[in-house]
Amino acid sequence: MTLYEAVGGESFFVELVDRFYNGVEQDPLLAPMYPAEDMAGARRRLHLFLMQYFGGPDTYSQERGHPRLRRRHMPFVIGQAERDAWMNHMITSLKQADTSEDNKVQLLDYFDHVATFMMNS
Repeated sequence: MTLYEAVGGESFFVELVDRFYNGVEQDPLLAPMYPAEDMAGARRRLHLFLMQYFGGPDTYSQERGHPRLRRRHMPFVIGQAERDAWMNHMITSLKQADTSEDNKVQLLDYFDHVATFMMNS
């Protein structure tokens, strides 16, 4: 069973991402990186990416091609403060998620790794 299936599918990722971005929108460090007119797009792209990464449909790749995470994030200054703020919002969102602690640990391990990988400053 994939993690996508274990957490209950698409609705889990939509809710996780919605809670995450609700925090980001209020964050003085991160909010400027997300144009208000594209917030719905940012939410959709992240939930599609996470679904695909964790074993769900490949809609993200069909629509956007290869994820190229570092390349897509290079226009933004991402240092330790930005990484930590991003992680804080994702941890907060994950704590509220309705899934097992084992699933949360797997998700958190990935988020911790990718947040550090995105640092470019």
